[in-house]
Amino acid sequence: MKNAWRIGRVFGIDIKIDSSWIIIFILFSWSLAGTYFPKAFPGWSAGLSWVMGVLTSLLVFASVLFHELSHSLVAQKQGEKVTSITLFLLGGVSQISEEPNEPLKEFRMAMAGPVSSFVLAGVFFGLSLFLKGMSQPLGASARYLAIINAGLGIFNLLPGFPMDGGRVLRSIIWKITGDIKKATRIASMSGQAFAFLLMFLGIGRILKGDFGGLWFIFIGWFLQNASVRGYEQVAVKSALRGMKAKDLMTTDFETVHPGLSVQTLVDEYILKKRERVFLVTGLEGGLEGIICLEDVKATAREKWPEATVGEIMTPRDELHAVGPEADGNEILARLTAKDVHQVPVMDGDRVAGIICRTDVLRAIQLRNELGV
Repeated sequence: MKNAWRIGRVFGIDIKIDSSWIIIFILFSWSLAGTYFPKAFPGWSAGLSWVMGVLTSLLVFASVLFHELSHSLVAQKQGEKVTSITLFLLGGVSQISEEPNEPLKEFRMAMAGPVSSFVLAGVFFGLSLFLKGMSQPLGASARYLAIINAGLGIFNLLPGFPMDGGRVLRSIIWKITGDIKKATRIASMSGQAFAFLLMFLGIGRILKGDFGGLWFIFIGWFLQNASVRGYEQVAVKSALRGMKAKDLMTTDFETVHPGLSVQTLVDEYILKKRERVFLVTGLEGGLEGIICLEDVKATAREKWPEATVGEIMTPRDELHAVGPEADGNEILARLTAKDVHQVPVMDGDRVAGIICRTDVLRAIQLRNELGV
């Protein structure tokens, strides 16, 4: 998530807030202060309702953070690297470097979130009883938080991938079949079915005049897309399994000078020679960077006559080279994480080849068409 701000660090994990979180925080606070608390406690002043609305909203999202932190700590204990947790419009997401490589690891990590929410529900319920005769506002807030956390735990246990329940379902099927791709496909289908059910319920509520059904439609749409993407990611990893950099790289490449105009590159090299990737070398033949067709496409066409190869290429110090034996999934992760279009394949000090995103995508498409 690009529009996120770091607000702290816990157990070596960056805690971030996405810009969309501000919207849901304001809506949540307004709903509590303007509707929930005034209806439940008509004797409260507007000021008190707003204070408790904002405080309760903060604690709701602290609960979401606790839920995600539970996932992350279990992942860390199992050897995975967790870089950050980001709160956004629909909750939170942990940035974990690698997916669990065993069903039991996924089961533990998935269950950690709902269990933590149920624990918080119990804690807040106990606090509501303790505060009942001491402070009505704090007791009301604690009771609301108990309900929210219980609902969060139950909702996440529903078998809709990539929610926690969907991941639990996947881990069980994975354990039984030994096939993570098949397990993900089934869990993804379950997630999509649940998503369409949510959207159907949302439409039904809207037809009855309750526009709160829009939230059901929005959450269902989000879940449906996430379910599809989750399966696609596993399918891609499956397609690249066993492939090496030497299998993906382009070895037949030409060199160009950094002072060459983009227009000349297009006319004299890309169109005439039908090449997509070029090494950029200086006067002494040293490698200065790499330029791919994607770099040209990212440049506005009206700038082609004035822009030079050196201005739009990926310079040498930003290249993330790999060796010929590098795994296909490692290469794809590097292309995605570093937001680059190509990586050079280095055999010692020699450039053995170049891998562009299109090379990886073509290999995946070919394997899928052949059913490999």
